[in-house]
Amino acid sequence: MTRAIVHMDLDTFFVSCARLQNPQLNGIPLIVGGGERGVVASCSYEARYFGVRSAMPIRMAMQLCPQAKIIKGDMELFSNKSHEVTQIIEENAPLVEKASIDEFYLDISGMDKFYGCYKWTNELSHSITKETGLPISFALSVNKTVSKIATGEGKPKGNLEIPQNMVQPFLNPLSIRKIPMVGEVTFNLLSRLGIRNIEKLSETPAEVLQSLIGKNGLELWKKANGIDHSPVEPYRERKSLSTEHTYLQDTIDIKKVESLILGMVEKLAYQARCEGWLVSTLSIKIRYANFDTENQQRKIAYTSCDHILAKTALELFHKLYNRRMRIRLVGITFTGLVRGTYQINMFEDTEEMMALYQTMDKIKNRFGFDAVTRCGGRILKSKAANIISNPRAQFINPTYTE
Repeated sequence: MTRAIVHMDLDTFFVSCARLQNPQLNGIPLIVGGGERGVVASCSYEARYFGVRSAMPIRMAMQLCPQAKIIKGDMELFSNKSHEVTQIIEENAPLVEKASIDEFYLDISGMDKFYGCYKWTNELSHSITKETGLPISFALSVNKTVSKIATGEGKPKGNLEIPQNMVQPFLNPLSIRKIPMVGEVTFNLLSRLGIRNIEKLSETPAEVLQSLIGKNGLELWKKANGIDHSPVEPYRERKSLSTEHTYLQDTIDIKKVESLILGMVEKLAYQARCEGWLVSTLSIKIRYANFDTENQQRKIAYTSCDHILAKTALELFHKLYNRRMRIRLVGITFTGLVRGTYQINMFEDTEEMMALYQTMDKIKNRFGFDAVTRCGGRILKSKAANIISNPRAQFINPTYTE
């Protein structure tokens, strides 16, 4: 059976949220981001007209569009609006995958027997805009790749339907940049070989692409030919990522506990980034020497950044620890996980901070987690380093739980 896969994307999501709060921002070039040394998290179509793009340094954006207004992002607002949209979609669609804070995939295969798939999706998009005030684009096709590409082509506020027999004619004239997995390096490599549009890419033998770009070559060839069997994965916001540390000898050394917490958070945050998760709730647990256990949690804006999560964890610990008793166990849990690519808090951090995270993760990916760590978290270095006062203390690796 031919699948019916919908991709829904909230148009200029951060900008749209900001304009809901302040209608005076409507119709003007608008940039959502940090300070002068930060980057563009989102920009309005009025700003894009001048060449401004997401992830561009703010100073470069202001050179292109000096009349643009820059506002700071409000991740609490964005998280709440994203949750509103998610609830509406989940209440109506049979199978939903939340791909990021502003992107969704829906599998509505078989619905055409009872109700036109396009008509149903169009009515859902109107309901979302009516109830939340947020504009949303969608595309309906046979798989996730084609639907996502089509959504981009239909923006803003455009809705496309690409049936099976029109998939290749639709894809062929488009730039290979339109394929989600094609980054700058791959684009430049293929462009030098004269492969600039999807038609040329689809005609290139899969073996050639594999020899050029490795194991992803076959996957790229499939996408260029409109082939994508990946399923719509059910929304998994209740999934958690957690770790615990049990001291063999109970401790009252607060500095040691703080260092442990920093290391645990750093390791969990790295795991979250590697797996493509964003965190919206952080919980901390401490167990005293008498086995009394206490917990604290805090809802936060979606992030996977060490420094944001670590700050939150330490604040929760100091709020929780007020009995001056020895501690037996410390636990950290991330919940409210959603798929996302915003690895950096683009509203607070600079280009340098973004580059630091990217570099640290590359080093860890190549040489292992312990190759580079923050000073405060070095308590989690290997046992051979003998940093912990009791080298037999147990450390439980991060685990996934439902």
